Amino acid sequence: MNSELTRRNFVGATATAALAGSFAAITAARAASTGGAPLKILGISCSPRQGMTTAKAVQTALDAAKSVNPRIVVELIDLGGLSFSGYSPTPPKDDFTAILPKLQDPAVAGLIIGSPSYFRGLSALCKAFIERCAPLREPKMLLDGKPVGVIATGAFRNGGQELVIEQIQVAMLCFGMIPVGGRPPAFQGGTVNSTKDSIDGDELGLTTARNTGLRVADFALRLAK
Repeated sequence: MNSELTRRNFVGATATAALAGSFAAITAARAASTGGAPLKILGISCSPRQGMTTAKAVQTALDAAKSVNPRIVVELIDLGGLSFSGYSPTPPKDDFTAILPKLQDPAVAGLIIGSPSYFRGLSALCKAFIERCAPLREPKMLLDGKPVGVIATGAFRNGGQELVIEQIQVAMLCFGMIPVGGRPPAFQGGTVNSTKDSIDGDELGLTTARNTGLRVADFALRLAK
């Protein structure tokens, strides 16, 4: 009987040790997955209307991105109310001067760019923003290999949002960025419907914005590994 008890104790102890080892391995894996330098996702709202529907849609995507992993940190840059022109060989000192260092930060691991759909195209402010990002291409492609997601807002469900997404994605290919879409029901990115200056009632559109944020964060983590 003593021998049997000894054998049972041994088996029990072995099982406990195995479970403890597995738990330790899982804990170590989780710790490793959350370790490392912060990965910053910048959200750029390219609407001239500060704090309105485009900014809120981009913030929705950023909030989703932040939930993916503790390493993900987010920041919204709302261009509404700022004044700057498009490309110039010698960029003037204007409101964009304070924005450029944020984009040059080595911690930046991805972008989420939002624009309203004006006449089924990206806003003039968004075009100017992209053109003024030219210093990010020379002498080194600072955004090369980093994911970019796009959020577009419009007054109708089919108000040109997908066209805006395509235009921004194509432009960001010139920076070597990797265009990242969302998940069903919007594979290209976030397509949000603004009704009477509100996106709160568009749960479908908000879901596409969240999914885009999740995908950008997920890609940033994969590439960081």
